[in-house]
Amino acid sequence: MAEPKKKGLWGGLIRKLSNAQGSGKLEKEPPMRRPSDADALTRRRRSEKSDATSSRRRPRHPDPHDSKGKDKEQLNGHIYESAPLSEWPPPGLSDDDDLTLGDAMKLISRGVPAHQGHKRPIPHAPDNYFGLYTTTAGNHGDGNDAANQHDAMIQLTTLRLQGSGPPNYPWETLEQPSLAFGYGARPGTITLNHWASLSSAFPPLIGLRDPGVLPREVDLVQIFERLQDLEQGLEDDSEELLYRLYKRFLRDPDKIFSPHKTMERQITDLVMCLSGQDWIDFSNPKHQVVTKFIYDTTPANQQQYHKFFYQLLLSLELELRINSRLHTDWAKERLMAQIPPKIQWNMALAKRWRDFVRVESYGENADQVKLRYKLKKRQVKMLKRFAQMMKWPNLSETLEELKERDAEGALMPVSSHAMAFFSGLVLPGPTFPFLIMNSLIDIDPDKATDNLALLTHLNPHCGFQYRNSYTYWTSTCIVGKVLAPTCLEVAGWVGPARPTVDLGRSQIARIRSKKPRQQILKPEDITTMRERSDPLGPPSTTYPVIDYDLNMPDTDDIVDTVRIEQVNLKGLAEKQDSGPKWFDASIQFAIDGVSWPLNLTFDVSFINAWPCSDGPHILFFDYVYTSRKVDEVVNILDWGRPSSREKNPPSVPVGSSKQQAPIDEEGVMVIEAFGNKDNEVLARAWCSHWGLSAIVADIGQTCMACAIREAYAAALTVVILVEDQPEDAE
Repeated sequence: MAEPKKKGLWGGLIRKLSNAQGSGKLEKEPPMRRPSDADALTRRRRSEKSDATSSRRRPRHPDPHDSKGKDKEQLNGHIYESAPLSEWPPPGLSDDDDLTLGDAMKLISRGVPAHQGHKRPIPHAPDNYFGLYTTTAGNHGDGNDAANQHDAMIQLTTLRLQGSGPPNYPWETLEQPSLAFGYGARPGTITLNHWASLSSAFPPLIGLRDPGVLPREVDLVQIFERLQDLEQGLEDDSEELLYRLYKRFLRDPDKIFSPHKTMERQITDLVMCLSGQDWIDFSNPKHQVVTKFIYDTTPANQQQYHKFFYQLLLSLELELRINSRLHTDWAKERLMAQIPPKIQWNMALAKRWRDFVRVESYGENADQVKLRYKLKKRQVKMLKRFAQMMKWPNLSETLEELKERDAEGALMPVSSHAMAFFSGLVLPGPTFPFLIMNSLIDIDPDKATDNLALLTHLNPHCGFQYRNSYTYWTSTCIVGKVLAPTCLEVAGWVGPARPTVDLGRSQIARIRSKKPRQQILKPEDITTMRERSDPLGPPSTTYPVIDYDLNMPDTDDIVDTVRIEQVNLKGLAEKQDSGPKWFDASIQFAIDGVSWPLNLTFDVSFINAWPCSDGPHILFFDYVYTSRKVDEVVNILDWGRPSSREKNPPSVPVGSSKQQAPIDEEGVMVIEAFGNKDNEVLARAWCSHWGLSAIVADIGQTCMACAIREAYAAALTVVILVEDQPEDAE
């Protein structure tokens, strides 16, 4: 079907914006399919040494009775049963057999996550800017690699640009990378999509030309009168009522000869007006705690207070017109894709206001304005639960203070952060973790919390110690990522973690770390992700049984000689500024009675593996890996480079089925970190020491083969295998 012509709702706006910033185009989603012989690639992540034609497969012998690979009840004359594999080849098959495509899909691919990469253009930006994303299907289960937003208390960190409910795809949210698909289901992890999105190339924000549409001068009463009217919605059935926008708030540049009575012209004028340089730029991280503009109601802040609510009003007028019931969903989505980012942040604020805030009364001055916050009751419960889960050291006194302030209606005046948290006026992105933690700190009556007043989202790689009891670290801080297996991760915070003697009784620490040593993903890594991680290997007419093997980790031989001794923080005198103090971090382990310090030098990422179903699955031979117990990794130096080596490699009897492949700089290191949680912390610390990001897989959810394939999909060289026990949930 032909694409509709650019007219109506969004045509005029696109024409105007194109003159200022260029044009953009939308991408159709690639179909999920089996790769053809023409686009088949080798299993290697980045190697260009070979292609599918040089695959080491056995000779193929097509089956004339099953040339199309259709499903059937028998495999090579034997009845097929849907049961987990315990050996390979399964009963009825031998190494000399070949499988047709249909049989191979049944035995090898069923229940395996299929990772699809997406490279999407950025509207109004040159081709060298793009967004990178992933979607996954095929595991036949309800699970995924992302945290539950309700359980993790992260609903306000994300916002869908258009429509209601949670987003279906990561490119549908305002914040990028999308935090709706950002936090991994395991503490201290991110998702595969978030890992891919970190390599996106987003353009810098470019201001529009002189807007040409000016606002009228209005007082606070006129602003709040209209805000209260808009709580009932927009009068979108009457051009006369809609045109009052110009009589009250905007100046119509064509009032005499061609008044802007159509909704399309009004949308364009509102966008152009809000593009002026005098408004608050909410796309700037410094301005994303929006309540700081309205927290102070004294006469000294009257001008700022007035500007904020005037901008909010115009943003609401725009948001309601775009979402008018007169427009189709298709038109709304296309229009939102053309709106400049600066204006999209204005609309995000308008959405939060519409959802959570109501005007009760107002007057000529800011101190006469009274607002009602619909979300406050839920937020009070959330903060209480957050404090309990974090085992807040001053818990009883803090919860009593919270209860009293709530009863007195005195929560909003606590601070601008508390006002944002309890009101729900929270822009998506990195601010929410600091809003909830600062609200808890500000409500805590202990004077020691005065030393924690400088926590801010502008210094995201940080943590703090409180009362010498526990430390707490942001989810983006490498200390939090590494210690997370021994903690909880809630609302963007990892804790309660062990204390350290290197911080004062109550002190903030900013952690210095380097960028990971590994290359970021390239666009071609994303677009070939499906082919590079295909469980069947390169496409073929037949699939020899001998090309695959069943790989099972040894979960009986569990290492129990690893313990965390202490977390060390070394202050950096040469890197101090007006903010909290900078530190280098390291963790000291006791491994079989010997102390091993590991520096948390690199800010690596840990990607939660997608769950699979009907496992364990088998692995194509060209996925190269080396498996080691967690206490052996300290002997592996500089993994993934040609110069990498291993001190004292483990001895394996010749001919043993467990004999490992030699170290291969393009292979995957599989670290078996079963048992005590300190084992996983050791594996993560080793990754940070050498600058290697890793896939983290619970083998109760993801089999070893699927974890290795996901590492190839993500262009990573380390997989950490763990096994959660039922008591871990407690």
